[in-house]
This record gives sequence, C-alpha cells and structure tokens, in this order.
Amino acid sequence: MTALVSYSVDGAVVRLTLDSPHNRNALSSTLVEQLRAGLAAASANPDVRAVVLGHTGGTFCAGADLSEATTGDPQQAAVGRAHELVALLRAIVECPLPVIAAIDGHVRAGGMGLVGACDIAIAGPRSTFALTEVRIGVAPAMISLTLLPKMTPRAATRYYLTGEVFTAYRAAEIGLITEAAEDVAAAVDAVTADLAKGSPQGLAASKAYTTEAVLAGFDRDAARFAEQSARLFDSDEAREGMLAFLQKRPPRWAPAE
Repeated sequence: MTALVSYSVDGAVVRLTLDSPHNRNALSSTLVEQLRAGLAAASANPDVRAVVLGHTGGTFCAGADLSEATTGDPQQAAVGRAHELVALLRAIVECPLPVIAAIDGHVRAGGMGLVGACDIAIAGPRSTFALTEVRIGVAPAMISLTLLPKMTPRAATRYYLTGEVFTAYRAAEIGLITEAAEDVAAAVDAVTADLAKGSPQGLAASKAYTTEAVLAGFDRDAARFAEQSARLFDSDEAREGMLAFLQKRPPRWAPAE
C-alpha cells in the first residue's frame, strides 16, 4: 500500500504528515485509514507527549476525495465516506495526546474538520480556508461536529453559506485556529516544548475537559449528520456539482465565469 501519511518520532513528538500531493491531500479511504493508524501508534507510545499533524505541498487538505465520490454505488459510497470521516474526527478528539495542526497551505471543506478536531492549530501566511461544500450541492455536515464548537456563530453562518476564502488571520479571529504565525515551524516547536513538560496523565486528563462537550455532540448528532450527508451526496445536485468540479467548469446553477 502506498504511504499517504508519513510517521516519524522527534523526541517527545510524533509527526504525522499528510503526503498525498497528487490530490492535494484529499481524504481518500486510504489516507483516512493511515491517519487513524498513525494516531493509534502515537497514543500507544509512552514516551510521546504530542502529535503534530502537518502536510507536504501547498495544500493541508482539500477535503473529500471527489474521484472516489463518483465511483461505485453512490448511496453506499456516501454512507461509507460519512462514517469514515466521523471515525477519523473522533479519533483526533479522543486521542489522549494533544494534537497540533501545523498548516502552511490551503484548507478546504473536509480539511476544515481536521483543523477543528485538533486541540491546537497554527497556520502560516500562505494558508487560506474555505467551506466550499455549498458550491457543489452538499453541506459541511460531518465536520460541523468539530467546527461549530470552535467557530463563532456569526462566522460559521457566513462561511458555511458563502463558501468564500479567508486568511489565517481571520481564522484566528473567529476561533477556527489558535494562532496565525509568520513562522509555523517555530511556533509549533514552542508549543511542543511546553507540552513535553507535561505528564501523560496530566495531559490526557486536561484534554478530556476541553473535549467533553465536543464528544457529547458526536454522541448526540453524528448518526443524524451522517444520514443527512449521505442523502446530500446521493442527490442529482451533488452529482452535478462534483462532476463540474472534476471537469473544472461551473455547475449548472452557477453564473458562467
């Protein structure tokens, strides 16, 4: 199997790096599986105090792998993708180790859910963010589990509905990320140096207080959101939107460019 997520240990830190540049680190089934495996391996290492989730290339994560979304049985594929994403987001939130997103590139759609799931998120000046689901006929259903607890309500409404692009500095203002930094690596190193001073028990217990309400949201809403997401992806509008995206043309409801 091709490695789409690299795993390395750097002192008390495990670095998980999304390394699928051919599709802008999209959330393919293989990448999701490998990322969950990396989180599990990091959690099992008693010498590790934090996980840094980074990326190669100019995109942190482009969201769902739409090439997978247009193959096979649409309903079955949509349900499978929804459950895969829920399991991944929950794995990040439930990980007993602090997970830090190190972003120096673009974040779109489902990739935003990864950012929301991380405990700390640091983004550089090349980073941009957008919730583009509305433009292809779907909605940010599953990732609402991690985004709505972080983003301010007014900002969530705006960016859920417009699909517009915003900067790292705006992302920090609305609570999506922790810090907009000129030097992402230096900022991440400063945070991990402090985390390395924490005890495993102390870190896990402290994180649990910050994630309790988020996990309650998973328990309450995940099944319903997954059903809604699958229904949207299995619609005529979504098929048109995804096909238009892959063909690099406007969907039929959008103004001609």
